[in-house]
Amino acid sequence: MQLCKLNDGPGRSRVGLVQSGQVQLLLNDPARNLFTLSDLLFCPDPIEVVEQLIDDRMTSFPVNPRAFLAPIDRQDVWAAGVTYQRSKEAREQESQTAASHYDRIYSAKRPELFFKANSERVVGPGGIVRVRRDSGWTVPEPELAVYVAPDLRIVGFGVGNDMSARDIEGENPLYLPQAKVYDQSCSLGPVVTLPDGFPPRDQIVIDMTIERGQAIAFHGSTQLSKMVRTLEGLVEWLGRENTFPHGAVLLTGTGVVPPDEFSLQSGDLITIEITGIGRLVNRVA
Repeated sequence: MQLCKLNDGPGRSRVGLVQSGQVQLLLNDPARNLFTLSDLLFCPDPIEVVEQLIDDRMTSFPVNPRAFLAPIDRQDVWAAGVTYQRSKEAREQESQTAASHYDRIYSAKRPELFFKANSERVVGPGGIVRVRRDSGWTVPEPELAVYVAPDLRIVGFGVGNDMSARDIEGENPLYLPQAKVYDQSCSLGPVVTLPDGFPPRDQIVIDMTIERGQAIAFHGSTQLSKMVRTLEGLVEWLGRENTFPHGAVLLTGTGVVPPDEFSLQSGDLITIEITGIGRLVNRVA
């Protein structure tokens, strides 16, 4: 089962059920305080609740991801780093002085976790992601996004883009927040796939294509099975000494990194596709 978030007028949104290429709108349920996407995701049995809230008065309509909002409400977005071998190698290349630190992170018991965005900084499908004006080497990072309930249950999966200024981080690892956290530095979408509808993890492929003009400037892919850490382990570490009353979204790291000579340019089109979820498409500015 997949859920999406749609615009329902100024300052309002609506949740939809996506199935067989169609969207069915869902009703609000004031009696049970079910209004938002998060309200549904955090239910003990979201599938049962969603089936009860299908709005039979409305006809379904074809899926158009560009009409979807970013599938996030009030959650913080966090991210994990150096969870794939390719990511470790890239981090070591961009900062030779800190190479040993990244090598130790890759094999350490404690993962690298950092704050990425609040909901206001997140871009949805078809939206614009940005390169910092003071960066000359920025790349997208295609990542599986894990939706986490306040009680730390994994309640859904999405596609995420963790925009990264590699030159800023490479200059000094302490500049990581500036390399990672800025307006329009994160995108999520197009939908949230509930755990029951998510394929076996050894079948998950993460694919990214970057188009520049009429040409493909970069294409790469990886498998979720190449991640050195487990999703449950990352969430468990995220919840240590932290509470998330509005839930959280955790980006779980990337195994797809463009070559060192590549940097995003204004106008580039980024398409990230993950098995069992769909395609997230964003333009660069």
